[in-house]
Amino acid sequence: MRLLLREDTAGDPMGRRGLWTGQRLQQISDQLDLLGISACPNTVRRLLDGLGYALRANRKSLSGAQSPHRDRQFCYLNRQRKRFTKKALPIISVDTKKKELVGLFKNAGRVWCREAIPVNDHDFRSQAKGMAIPYGLYDPQANRGSVVVGTSHDTPEFAVDAIVHWWRGEGRRRYGPVPELLILADSGGSNGARCRLWKYALQGKLVDPYQLKVTVCHYPAGASKWNLVEHRLFSEISKHWAGQPLVDYPTVVQLIAETRTETGLTVKCTLATKCYTSGLRVTDEEMGQLNLWKHAVLPEWNYTLRPRNDRN
Repeated sequence: MRLLLREDTAGDPMGRRGLWTGQRLQQISDQLDLLGISACPNTVRRLLDGLGYALRANRKSLSGAQSPHRDRQFCYLNRQRKRFTKKALPIISVDTKKKELVGLFKNAGRVWCREAIPVNDHDFRSQAKGMAIPYGLYDPQANRGSVVVGTSHDTPEFAVDAIVHWWRGEGRRRYGPVPELLILADSGGSNGARCRLWKYALQGKLVDPYQLKVTVCHYPAGASKWNLVEHRLFSEISKHWAGQPLVDYPTVVQLIAETRTETGLTVKCTLATKCYTSGLRVTDEEMGQLNLWKHAVLPEWNYTLRPRNDRN
């Protein structure tokens, strides 16, 4: 076997991290058969394992081109978090979780039960009752999560409405009449750094009505895995509902609201049945009406919206 694979072996020459070969089990079995050695693919597998060969899967490790300002933005974002935390001002991390088909569809994972739950053999959108679009907010200072499940489109208006819902129901009750809010968001999607409607909706639905100064800091492109909402909230929701079909919207809301952790995380969840229109545009004139101040450090990623008519 060693002689047969001598020209087709790669790996650590010291043998500490295993060897591998580009040949398939059946190919090796066929070559052994030509040498008068009968060995089925399963036998070849056991022989390879004994010789130190290992199976290897694709690994997501190539991050692609990164912004030259990536580290600078992370440093600035962390300084903003420390500033807000020191002043006891609210901070929220926001993003949209992966959209989910609602109906009898397979949900990855396993649960303890007498029998496996039967689900559809194909994930066809036409067979779904709808699409669940969970927009999540995570408050790191209180270790609380809030999720609004949309049913139409993931738009900037939907994202801002979810933030307004949190501020009206939890934020201002928890923090009182504070003057400023920090939002940590990804660079793309419905709350993207280049999205005009995101800024326009923040000004008109949150900043002006509640006389609240809002600072937004975006994570660099390709850095969403560092967004707190991803690994503090969304990951826990995925673990909690693993293996349970999202048969209808009440089930989606219930499973999200039941999410708990030993560190004290609790989650509130509501369903938003409003139909949001995608593709809306904001004109240059409308953008010029915003009370938008871009920070000196990386202004495309960091900016503050102030109330246009300060009543205080």
